[in-house]
Amino acid sequence: MERISTVVKEADCTESRLAELINAYDKLVFSICYKLTGDYFAAEDLTQETFLSVFQRYGTFDGDNEKAWICRIATNKSIDYLRSASRRSVPVEDTFFELAVEERGSPEEICMEEEIKDELAKSCDELKPPYNQVARAYYLDELSPREIAVKQGKSLKTIQTQIYRAKQMLKKVYGKGEPV
Repeated sequence: MERISTVVKEADCTESRLAELINAYDKLVFSICYKLTGDYFAAEDLTQETFLSVFQRYGTFDGDNEKAWICRIATNKSIDYLRSASRRSVPVEDTFFELAVEERGSPEEICMEEEIKDELAKSCDELKPPYNQVARAYYLDELSPREIAVKQGKSLKTIQTQIYRAKQMLKKVYGKGEPV
């Protein structure tokens, strides 16, 4: 242990008294710091800072509840750390692009999705008119039945029927009994 060279007053903490405090409260202080920060290594540093503050400010301690006083110092150190950590974190351009990639999915998922869309487009094109146009608009362009009706100048009920029939035809093409 390094010797701390300070002039010791009667009201100040001695090294032996600090050692007693560390032995009594180090696990408690660490657990407070760890629970507040969620970071093991930061909690270790904050525990040391807490006991350094106890050593430096022992003369201001009124002597009532030593445990509560030390816990309050640990809590304040942790809160100060969290405040400064949030100010230190500056978003970088790379972070933005990483998040954008995560939203789209992995490269394998993107490739699989494109293959499925290509296969669906071919299947839609193989349907007879007007079902091919309605299926393409509904499944690939992701238009609502109302939007398709307005675009094609047909009634909503007609488009809903054509979507239903196109779906049945696609089920036969895929050979599945599940909806597409």
